[in-house]
Amino acid sequence: MARYFLDTEFDGFGGPLLSLGLAAEEGDDYYVVIHPLPDPPTAWVGRHVIPYLFTVPQALDTRLDRVAAAHDLAAYLRHDPDPYIVADWPEDIALFCRLLLVGETDIVDVDRLSFELRRTPGFSTARNSQVPHNALHDARALRAFVLESEGR
Repeated sequence: MARYFLDTEFDGFGGPLLSLGLAAEEGDDYYVVIHPLPDPPTAWVGRHVIPYLFTVPQALDTRLDRVAAAHDLAAYLRHDPDPYIVADWPEDIALFCRLLLVGETDIVDVDRLSFELRRTPGFSTARNSQVPHNALHDARALRAFVLESEGR
């Protein structure tokens, strides 16, 4: 079982998914920005998220529509028979699961997923992230925090 540390950015409470980052415990990380972006986004997201969406290495700069992103995410996880997704916020898990839906009665090709909601009192991905409010950088901050708390 491989762990993937999840973070998402979304347009306000209950709003649409903007980006998703998975920081792999081992192997390559994953990042996608969902297009089209809201126009206009909520004011806070416009100031604190949109400017940082593309602050990732060029190789990880993927911009896809929602359905293509769902298939791309499934392809990324396909090599792992038992992916284990760790998040510190329930909405991240909800948005991840919602992304897997590609039709009214259809999901992408994933066989098995496990999730862990890990409460992190006193820890903030944004405060510990190299680029706050960028889903991949925040996911990497969560990975570092969890591995450090486990003594690794």
